[in-house]
Amino acid sequence: MMMRRLGAVVLAGGFSVLLGVSAHAASSSTALPPPDPTAKNLTPYMIKLRAFDACLVTQSRLMNTTREAVHSPCSCYASGTVDAMSKDEIQAFRDTGYFNDSAREKGLQFIDKCKLKRPF
Repeated sequence: MMMRRLGAVVLAGGFSVLLGVSAHAASSSTALPPPDPTAKNLTPYMIKLRAFDACLVTQSRLMNTTREAVHSPCSCYASGTVDAMSKDEIQAFRDTGYFNDSAREKGLQFIDKCKLKRPF
């Protein structure tokens, strides 16, 4: 039961990562989702896992394929994006649970570089 709950929290947090990318890529004036308190103490590795999980779900739906089929591109996206984030961008993620404007731009660059579909 605990693993199921943890999985739901990770997945929900992961959705906020990609939804943050898609909902705010065009404009930073879009209403932001509420802060995610579970992101407060995440390490960069844990942020990568959230981004990876969200990517698997989102991209498999966008591309109408399996999660296994987008595993490598999503790994490319999550690792590349989080590795490119500055300390301030990591802290902003911890404060909110989603990418800020500059991290979102990096995320979009890696969506393109890793041959994924933009989620908007």
